[in-house]
Amino acid sequence: MKKTALITGASSGIGEAMSDVFARNGFDLVLTARHAEKLESISKSLTEKYGITVFVIPTDLSKTEAPEDIFNQVREKGIEVEVLVNNAGFGDFGFFHESDWKKQEEQINLNIKSLTHMTHLFAQEMVKRKHGKILNVASTAAFQPGPLMSVYYATKAYVLFFTEGIANELKDFGITVTALCPGPTASGFQIRAEMESSKLFKRKKVPSSMDVAEYGYDALMKGKTVAVHGTMNYLKSLSPRFFPRNMVAKVVRKMQGASH
Repeated sequence: MKKTALITGASSGIGEAMSDVFARNGFDLVLTARHAEKLESISKSLTEKYGITVFVIPTDLSKTEAPEDIFNQVREKGIEVEVLVNNAGFGDFGFFHESDWKKQEEQINLNIKSLTHMTHLFAQEMVKRKHGKILNVASTAAFQPGPLMSVYYATKAYVLFFTEGIANELKDFGITVTALCPGPTASGFQIRAEMESSKLFKRKKVPSSMDVAEYGYDALMKGKTVAVHGTMNYLKSLSPRFFPRNMVAKVVRKMQGASH
């Protein structure tokens, strides 16, 4: 019997790449994102390419009712989710006091609230079965404060610490939980975050979404709790342990570049 992976934010970037990686490894899929046409296109492509079954649920996970709706649809279809990939999320670039509050609220709801709710719903099913895996896409942003993206960095810190906490709890039930922490990635993230001008994305080369997805899949299968993609990213993630936090914030600000 094939195993099923549920992937949020599956219509682009790391989520789309994850869908291909799991399909390539023989998983059936449940894919969810806001863009119905893109999901249907990905579903058709993966079905033809790998001969798997794909169930598509177009929805906006920043809405309060979305996680429960997804869970109920999956249960009604009789689908047993072996792997939950909480990938959906976005950022915003600029000074917090000048930002649009609705966008900040949507960011908190998607990056934190829906991820936590999805985990709560599907972890209960995994505990009953005594097996399952959860992959939460965090970021190297989780390891330090982030001027000019203060809310995004804070949400990813939540994802990292939440993952580490429940990983400790759920290992008693045969379940592993992994926080995938990529650095800047060629994923389309910077466009939605309106940060194409940031120095972080003006580097000569950033890893592809597929690079990050394959690394995340391997880390998940090995049962790693925290998986930082890239040697330099790993070394940078250690900096808050050795330098004053206000110094780290200054460095992050300089790396991202002023928005004025």
